[in-house]
Amino acid sequence: MKNRGKSILVVDQDKEIRCLIKEELVNAGFQVLEAANATEAKDIFLTFDPCFVICEVVLDDLNGFELCNWIRMKQKSEIPIVFVSVLSSEEDRIKGLRIGGDDYVTKPFSSTELVARVETVLRRTAHRCNKITYRGITLKPLKGEVKFQGIQIPFTLHEFKLLYFLMRHPNQTLSRQQILDELYPNDNKLVSERTVDVHILKLREKFKNHLDERELIETVRGVGYRFIAF
Repeated sequence: MKNRGKSILVVDQDKEIRCLIKEELVNAGFQVLEAANATEAKDIFLTFDPCFVICEVVLDDLNGFELCNWIRMKQKSEIPIVFVSVLSSEEDRIKGLRIGGDDYVTKPFSSTELVARVETVLRRTAHRCNKITYRGITLKPLKGEVKFQGIQIPFTLHEFKLLYFLMRHPNQTLSRQQILDELYPNDNKLVSERTVDVHILKLREKFKNHLDERELIETVRGVGYRFIAF
């Protein structure tokens, strides 16, 4: 199954609707987070820093418009937001778009069409969200930031470049020479493959207390390394 390295937060008080949307998104290669109301959504947003939000307007605490406003104004986030709502009037649709939504879908809806709309919005807004997310690790290329479930982890420049390279090639075997070429493209000095091994060891150390028993970076004997994304 393909995995796009994109996490989507689905906010809806109807569990069946959340499950329906989640199933379609997971089948399309997205990672999905769920919230039943705006309070849960805020906690998840702050912890996992999703790349995309799908939100019902009618919630049992704050409404979806208020949640959208919180994301845009309080968090200063430009991540894509799509409303999927029982509110279907022209006034509601216009309000959703003007408050910061990137699309507005009314219920009942086609889950297949919703995924197509998500993909379209992602293409249109690609410059607004370059984050890559796998297994709770979120990497922000432009900010040079790495977080695990909201906790920032310090990285040196070469450690960051190495993790970014690995996460751009999930579950792919990369040779030590490929990694050296990525880390030291203009370095005229002789850099040994042992340097890669040292960097990999340091990456593993940074995540060993955060992840489950599955390896994060697998050694492919005689070749190089593979980032285990899923």
